[in-house]
Amino acid sequence: MDDSSRTYRTAGGIAVRRTSTPCDPEVLTELTAAVEHRRGGVLSSGMEYPGRYSRWHLGYVDPCLEVVARGRRVAASALNERGAVLLPVVARALLEHGEPTGNAGPGVVEVTIPEPAPGEYFTEEERSRRPSVFSALRSIVALFASPEDPHLGLYGAFGYDLAFQFEPIEQVLRRDPGDRDLVLQLPDEIVVRDRKRETCVRNSYEFTVPAEYGGAEAGTDGLPRATEPTPAVVAAEVPPPPEPGSYAAIVADAKERFVRGDLFEVVPSHRTYGACDSPARFYERLRERNPAPYEFFLNLGEGEYLVGASPEMFVRVTGAPGEGQRVETCPISGTIRRGEDALADADNIRTLLSSPKEESELTMCTDVDRNDKSRVCEPGSVRVIGRRQIEMYSRLIHTVDHIEGRLRPEFDALDAFLTHMWAVTVTGAPKTWAMRFIETHESTPRRWYGGAVGVISFDGSMNTGLTLRTAHIRDGVATVRVGATLLYDSDPDAEERETFLKARALLETLAEGDRAGRDTQGRHGPSADARPGGPQPVGAGRRVLLVDFEDSFVNTLADYFRRHGAQVTTLRHGFDPARLDELAPDLVVLSPGPGLPGDFAVSALLDELDLRRLPVFGVCLGLQAMVEHAGGELRTLDEPVHGKPSRVRVTGGELLAGIGTDPGEPSGESTAVAGEFTAARYHSTYTTPDRVKNFAVTAVVADGPEPVVMAIEDARARRWAVQFHPESILTAAVGERIVANVLRLVG
Repeated sequence: MDDSSRTYRTAGGIAVRRTSTPCDPEVLTELTAAVEHRRGGVLSSGMEYPGRYSRWHLGYVDPCLEVVARGRRVAASALNERGAVLLPVVARALLEHGEPTGNAGPGVVEVTIPEPAPGEYFTEEERSRRPSVFSALRSIVALFASPEDPHLGLYGAFGYDLAFQFEPIEQVLRRDPGDRDLVLQLPDEIVVRDRKRETCVRNSYEFTVPAEYGGAEAGTDGLPRATEPTPAVVAAEVPPPPEPGSYAAIVADAKERFVRGDLFEVVPSHRTYGACDSPARFYERLRERNPAPYEFFLNLGEGEYLVGASPEMFVRVTGAPGEGQRVETCPISGTIRRGEDALADADNIRTLLSSPKEESELTMCTDVDRNDKSRVCEPGSVRVIGRRQIEMYSRLIHTVDHIEGRLRPEFDALDAFLTHMWAVTVTGAPKTWAMRFIETHESTPRRWYGGAVGVISFDGSMNTGLTLRTAHIRDGVATVRVGATLLYDSDPDAEERETFLKARALLETLAEGDRAGRDTQGRHGPSADARPGGPQPVGAGRRVLLVDFEDSFVNTLADYFRRHGAQVTTLRHGFDPARLDELAPDLVVLSPGPGLPGDFAVSALLDELDLRRLPVFGVCLGLQAMVEHAGGELRTLDEPVHGKPSRVRVTGGELLAGIGTDPGEPSGESTAVAGEFTAARYHSTYTTPDRVKNFAVTAVVADGPEPVVMAIEDARARRWAVQFHPESILTAAVGERIVANVLRLVG
């Protein structure tokens, strides 16, 4: 067999020599068995969806270096002599971000990343650059950065609690201080099978570290690759299953929150258990029984394993850094069981696609996902390239959307990863409020569930899957955590049954092993007036301050304004009013949000805006706040309307001028009604024209039992607001035109 060798130097000055040797794909089976006893990982894709999955199957064992985070403490450990050569390089990267803890053992460097300094403020656009364990990771990746190799990188798992370094959520559940939130391993030998090209190679890497890192040049040539074995898996007693009805009780509590408007959707979880005496055999059986886009088997050391067959991509980033890297996600929401045969499958697919509830679930997930991307992507580049596509698994049928965006040049793959943390499909919307609900209603911390597994590649790319359909194995017990997407229309008993259906493939596979052991839709691009060669964008030169009331759509709203040339700064509510004078915005946008205006002291903010005579545009919660501030009254709907379309009738004013009046407008509807259009609603608080004071009501719901207010205006005071969401995919036909109208009115 022929070997090929390539030598290159990384951005940090490390010389890398890669030797590629063809090998038999069966090597991966042998490698899987080895990973049961030594640190390492195997990752594969067992689903064939063109353009998304089913190309790579790769694995490694005996990584030379490991990076671990516990809270804000980050440690790098040399796992063998080869790792000891690289440790001074990684240590320098860590020490850029914190002081040594002083209690690390030999071959370990540990630092604590400090909290942001008092008074240090980050806009929402800068949120992913807050000091955190990812600051240290970014520096490590920068040292090894090179476009020469797509597979060399950090492989492992990201825990759910990492999100708390970016979101101010009180931790109610007790945490074990020894639990790890992140484990990433640096392999120096990787077996890579490319199914598309039908090749399989073993890539072996040798590193030479320049003298500046240790006083003398050091290399890994000739050093052994072996690491210490991990603890053996020993069978243990399996805990009892959850108490029947316990999950249904959480659903009932969530429904009360939907009524108040605190939540649009939420994804609480609970745990089931099975025995596991061989994680490697379990992984191989799971791949055979339940193929999935993200199949993985990770030995994280310290007696912890993750085995999963996750159906959902978390974040994938491809392309060269700084050159409009592509960011992809595939949110899943909408579930039905498989039929007995193809005809029954077809009937179930028809039922799934015709369900308004299942469509609303996915609509909200996609709207939140688009919002997440809009924080870091080029204006107008975020689009839905696949809508409600069917994906079929061994037990379940799902509806899936496929969404992409292009990273702005100042952001990197870690920014793309962090802006989505954690996926709406495992948290809910608005995301922060949903995560608070989860923290107070689940019985134990999530640990790895709802986080991610995958690789941060040193070429600037990233590929991660959500840790769903995953068994966390420790001491011979496999914990399988499952959840369901809850809406106001959820049936508590049905949602509880769905969680057990989702866990079934893993639990049956575990039980089988135990027995064996004993014996485009919504696609839209940049606004026409923002394209090269077109007229000057309507928002050119305008400064927009977007106030975020902990909403999950605010970044998409910001993106819509940027598409029209506006410069947007996003601040979380509660900022010092002096920031208004520093930023001197031409327009202040009040975002949607959960709860009520009083939860965010919006009235006090509106007083400050009145003092400065600043123009204001409100969306949903913003409209409600403006109505209350002017002396009007709010009411609560009998049934909340979350992620559902409604017809809106324009009754006058300038804000919606020209919207819905042109039958040729690209609304996607062949029966457009003059003066009406379809819009997305996410609210349970509302008002009616007779309860509005000092504003003209310029739009109402056209298809409801009473005239719910959908738009208000006070042209003299330069105040405009809408109750619906212009940034939703359900309002895609007219949303950008409404934003353009706002910018024209400011002028």
